Amino acid sequence: MMKNLSGHIFPNRGTKELMSKLITTKTISRTLVSLFLVGVFVIRAQAVPNVVVIIADDQTWSDAGCYGSEIVKTPNIDSLASAGLRFDRAFTATAMCAPTRQQLYTGLFPVKSGAFPNHSKVKVGTKSLVHYYQDAGYSVGLCGKRHFGPPQSFPFETVSKGKLESFITQKDPFFLVYASNSPHLPWEDGDASAYDPDTFELPPYLHDNKETRAALQKYYAEITDFDRELGELDELISDAGKADDTIFIYTSEQGAQFPFGKWTCYEVGLHVGLVIRWPGKIKAGSSSDAMVQYVDVLPTLLQLCDLDIPKDLDGHSFAAVIEGRADQHNDYVFGVHTTRGIILGTQSYPVRSVRDTRFKLIRNLNHESEFSNVLIKGNGSSYWGSWVRDSTTDINAERLVNRYVNRPAIELYDLDQDPYELQNLAGLPEYRKISRRLDARLKQWMAEQGDHGHKTEMTVKPHATMQ
Repeated sequence: MMKNLSGHIFPNRGTKELMSKLITTKTISRTLVSLFLVGVFVIRAQAVPNVVVIIADDQTWSDAGCYGSEIVKTPNIDSLASAGLRFDRAFTATAMCAPTRQQLYTGLFPVKSGAFPNHSKVKVGTKSLVHYYQDAGYSVGLCGKRHFGPPQSFPFETVSKGKLESFITQKDPFFLVYASNSPHLPWEDGDASAYDPDTFELPPYLHDNKETRAALQKYYAEITDFDRELGELDELISDAGKADDTIFIYTSEQGAQFPFGKWTCYEVGLHVGLVIRWPGKIKAGSSSDAMVQYVDVLPTLLQLCDLDIPKDLDGHSFAAVIEGRADQHNDYVFGVHTTRGIILGTQSYPVRSVRDTRFKLIRNLNHESEFSNVLIKGNGSSYWGSWVRDSTTDINAERLVNRYVNRPAIELYDLDQDPYELQNLAGLPEYRKISRRLDARLKQWMAEQGDHGHKTEMTVKPHATMQ
């Protein structure tokens, strides 16, 4: 190295050659780094999945072919399950429409969010999936039933059925919730003639008479009509060339509007159907016994989309189950029901439940009162009156009517041996330890949620038409 007159260093020829090589090497390295970063960006951009969630309305989880039904015709749901992952132990925490949908959208349990009565709203300031996905650059739309509030907590873009195709074919990644009104009462859609009520095999929690069979006939027809909607939506996704880039989810919402289903904490009410398809990411035709809840769905989707999961959510991601890295998730799942705010509901009849993989405990916190709702006293069914009529001469009808209306303080069921919860084990000495363990876990969860049972229920205003 040499110095000029000013004292600055300048290189000789050999040094120049060396520096030239270094500069060239650095330039190449920078170029490679830039290309790498561009490649990563492209790969990441291509890997951002769309999300579609299609929700039935009051469909009992087992009323689909992929879940074992030999009666209900659901070819599109079944096809989805054959191409994806079927969850056999998925649950909502509240078997009522608005609370169920809002826990799915927020990742929060009903009492904590404020949305635990029917037709309820979350607390002001509560965020939902709309905020998280919009912040990530997604278009977030809703087609169909809303049933939530306040609007600022769920600022969905409204997508009419006529605009579904344009929403799906857009350049931006999208999150679409398709919320059907089927098979919610009144059961008027679909082809009821496709079902012969005389051939039905009824589950033991339903009283078998012509009125119940006629109701089931219409209900099954609406499930098949919902299945048609699912198939048409799936076809739109496929025709747009988006199937491989879309996480497609079907769920049944909650149990149907029959006794021991909707408006209860029984398995028929809280257990839900849940199927997830993601081509190339999820093993086709697989199933899982992992216990998951609706509050777990949002954090799971956020993780699958490589987005941050807020720390204040109640739910926890089960992405490890989806990816085949785990086969279990929750040790316990929980349930909440309140009749306060329900049309023609009992003034206060708080019900809370907890279950593990085998046993279920239910606490009826105001069991001294009779249970009542619109199914019993209003126009919420076309068959309840026939059950009451038959109960005067039919011992099974009498047993079911009494069981639905008059409940003990504690119910305990062995779900392996008694999936329809017909034999209450509470009070039997051999189950005392199990009952205490479940009860302790339930009380712990209620405390975590700020749930004081009857006191919490009485903070809800009674429904205007309540008797």
